Amino acid sequence: MSTVLPIVSKLTPRVIRILGCNPGKMTLQGTNTYIIGTGKKRILLDTGEKGKKDYINELKKILHQESASIEQVIVTHWHGDHIGGLRDVNSIIGDELSAWKYPRNDVKNESYDGITIHSLQNQQELSVEGASLRIIYTPGHTTDHVVVYMKEENALFSGDCILGEGTAVFEDLYDYMKSLNIILNLKPDVIYPGHGPVLETPVEKILYYINHRNQRESQIKEVLAKKEQPLSELDIVKIIYKDTPESLYLAASNNVNQHLLKMEKEGIVHKNERGWILV
Repeated sequence: MSTVLPIVSKLTPRVIRILGCNPGKMTLQGTNTYIIGTGKKRILLDTGEKGKKDYINELKKILHQESASIEQVIVTHWHGDHIGGLRDVNSIIGDELSAWKYPRNDVKNESYDGITIHSLQNQQELSVEGASLRIIYTPGHTTDHVVVYMKEENALFSGDCILGEGTAVFEDLYDYMKSLNIILNLKPDVIYPGHGPVLETPVEKILYYINHRNQRESQIKEVLAKKEQPLSELDIVKIIYKDTPESLYLAASNNVNQHLLKMEKEGIVHKNERGWILV
């Protein structure tokens, strides 16, 4: 059973979590946004969805209680539940925010709702009173995804790369697996995810993610090895996902396709006009 998260939680003296007030199938109890720092000027990590008045009211309330304001916003990636509330957040600050995000591969000179987006760089450092942050580029979920490492707590804000519950989705599994290994090598003591509860045993969770994907890849290789003829993604789904309802076959096929594309990059499989085969 899921842990019920309060809308606002002061997790540590330097980290306050505010749910985006946007619960849903993909967002779980809502997108986690984080106020980071201990002084008058703080950093907000992610902004929730556009037009969520309850979220903005909670943000205003906690900033008033803390006698603080938002100096900078860091956006982990371009999805609407992470960047969508940028203009709404800006409306309660007064001056235009200094908003940061890693650039997408297919977009130049980014802005959102008329707000200029400054381009993050891998290993860039940003800080406010009480928090020293390092940006780490972790593509896979999206081409622009970053995680944020906080030195003071050996903590990682993982965006949608690692969730507090369940497993994450990705645009490119090859890049995503490399990103998981980058995070594993950081050996964080705690992970503050983009959705779901805080992860107090993060290395265990990261290894679970890696092993889960490796197991699925092994299953796919085993299926291809047993069949003499090429197979489609759906053929593989019907063998591996035996207990999955047909209504979820499309999602499962997309998942299998990501594994096959990763394996193709690694020279393990090849696709001809009839389907996928082992090299």
